[in-house]
Amino acid sequence: MRRYRPGVALLVVDVQNDFADPHGSLSVRGGADVIPVINDQVKMARAAGALVVCTQDWHPAHTPHFAKDGGAWPDHCIRDSWGSALHPALEIAEGTPIVRKGANGEDGYSGFTMRDPLTGETIPTMLEGLLGEAGVEEVIVTGLATDYCVKATALDAIRLGFATLVLTDAVAAVDLQAGDGDRALAELRAAGARLLPARNVVDGGAVAEDTADRAGTWSAG
Repeated sequence: MRRYRPGVALLVVDVQNDFADPHGSLSVRGGADVIPVINDQVKMARAAGALVVCTQDWHPAHTPHFAKDGGAWPDHCIRDSWGSALHPALEIAEGTPIVRKGANGEDGYSGFTMRDPLTGETIPTMLEGLLGEAGVEEVIVTGLATDYCVKATALDAIRLGFATLVLTDAVAAVDLQAGDGDRALAELRAAGARLLPARNVVDGGAVAEDTADRAGTWSAG
């Protein structure tokens, strides 16, 4: 079964220095290790005519999202800083669409939506419209971090009607509490996402079925 093709989008979530680099302010353990896996998927997706989209946290210097301003997180991914830049090992083509989130101080966990941390109001990013314009019906989710932005992006994709696959060895978790990453994957499976390791997506974009994981919703390819 051919997985990458027109009508499919590979979403590369927040592979930025502050998350993926060991010196980043909110470094995710193993974050750099998933980049070669993601790069292989990017090559396959592009070769098969699938869409590749990156998301990027893009916070102002002050936001209720940050601990210093009453939020939960250390400063991270402040726009136009080293920490907000995509990791230099990430191999994406010039012109790849990048969806920036949190630019006005919102909580920007999902690539699809942002939430005002004071009012709770949710507003869309450009991602859903971008996928709609490209005729995308299925998304493959990779990136950082499993238990926050990857989970939120995948849950929104399911809610919006996209068939959703998460590549389990192309994501890494913050794990503020031990097991958070595993619990996030379980939540995604229960919501209807398909979970597979990237090794099952082989050259040419075909999927080798993993008999250990047949749960979840996935449209016929």
